Amino acid sequence: MRTKESWFIIVQQEADMSVRGIGECSLIPGLSPDPREGFEKELVYLCRDINNYENWMGQQGQFFPAIRFGLETALEDLFSGGSRVFEENQFTAGNNGIAINGLIWMGEPDFMKQQIREKLEAGFDCIKIKIGAIDFEQELELLGMIRREYGPGTIEIRVDANGAFLPAGALEKLKRLSSFNLHSIEQPIRPGQAEIMAELCEKSPVPIALDEELIGVNDPVSRRKLLNTIVPQYVIFKPSLLGGLNITASWAMLADTLGIKWWVTSALESNIGLNAIAQWTYKYGGSSYQGLGTGQLYTNNIPSPLVIEKGQLFFKSELGWDLNALENA
Repeated sequence: MRTKESWFIIVQQEADMSVRGIGECSLIPGLSPDPREGFEKELVYLCRDINNYENWMGQQGQFFPAIRFGLETALEDLFSGGSRVFEENQFTAGNNGIAINGLIWMGEPDFMKQQIREKLEAGFDCIKIKIGAIDFEQELELLGMIRREYGPGTIEIRVDANGAFLPAGALEKLKRLSSFNLHSIEQPIRPGQAEIMAELCEKSPVPIALDEELIGVNDPVSRRKLLNTIVPQYVIFKPSLLGGLNITASWAMLADTLGIKWWVTSALESNIGLNAIAQWTYKYGGSSYQGLGTGQLYTNNIPSPLVIEKGQLFFKSELGWDLNALENA
């Protein structure tokens, strides 16, 4: 992926058109459940009948989770005064940050060492590494190289397989990965194989986190059945793929009830969407490392108060927002 499209919903009240709420509808091709064909048509339909947003939320919203996330956060912004500050707290005051993981790309040993040194120097003590894209033996060698130089007391390692393992060999691979003292592995096999995933969660020496497995599970009964069947050690929430922050809160309450730990990851949103997710996460997300560092990936991101310092995401209100890119929206 070299580029990624986003749409922005801007809502205003007729009584005071100077106050605007802004929300982001972010799609990841091949991952977002929203139907790409008809997406813009649905967005236009919603905006033309925006006063009936509650009816849209209850009917069409389940089919367009990215739009529902954008609408929900735009309205929250509007009703909070249009400042992109949803609640005054120690995060929005700039006093407290949110601990995040640093993303490391698989590659040649020198390239990986360089990335890790940069993350450590930047204050990160948790890194996330994507695996499954190159030869598994080579990945094991690279993980071993990291652990020989950086022990568990220095850096926490999370890996994300994005469903790359075949069910038949997944447990053996998890056993081999366990020698590197990993915190967890995300989605070792493709979603939709609940019984196999349940067996892996029971037998794996590496704790398993569900990620893509949660996408498209839209009703409370199905959510509870999924988690009761698989019994994962962790679950990961991407609000714009799940259908918004209110849906994410429902998932979080269910996980808490079942004793399953969780954290939040952005889905490549710009700073508009990332800001909404970060503020929600600060309020509800606990002390785990979150996956909220994706704003650094873009060359044309919207300038915002969000900055990363010493392995944490901060909201520095004095930096302000530059919304010139949205003026023609």
